[in-house]
Amino acid sequence: MTAFRQTVLVLGVTSTGLIAGLFCAFAYAVMPGLHRADARTLVTAMQKINVAIVNPVFLLLFFGGLVVTGTAAWLCRHHAIAPWVITAAVLYLVGLIVTVAFNIPLNDRLAAATDPDAARAAFENSWVRWNLVRAALHTAAFTALATGLVVSSSA
Repeated sequence: MTAFRQTVLVLGVTSTGLIAGLFCAFAYAVMPGLHRADARTLVTAMQKINVAIVNPVFLLLFFGGLVVTGTAAWLCRHHAIAPWVITAAVLYLVGLIVTVAFNIPLNDRLAAATDPDAARAAFENSWVRWNLVRAALHTAAFTALATGLVVSSSA
């Protein structure tokens, strides 16, 4: 395996793992903590998080993760690791689609909310459900990449 291909794979594993970890942290820590808070606290906290997260580091990791994983899939297409990397790229893409199609619109509606109780009722359960879906997809993508590295290194 060339040094360039290895570098792209490592970047894919790293970015995918970081994004999976972020979404999982929301699933097992942030949202359960906010669930215990009153509606105003949940709404205000999520509104502030949704503004803060749109930053160069997150955007680079989130969109760059798909780019490097997709590039790794292309570079590895004729190698034993190909099915693992292609699977990871597809899972990552589906996770990104879930975010764009479901989580972001919920965030946008929350940003415009004026009644915390109504906003929470319209936001929390749906957002948590879709976050679990994308966390599972990105975790599966990370697992596929890591498994591919292990399998290909022992071949």
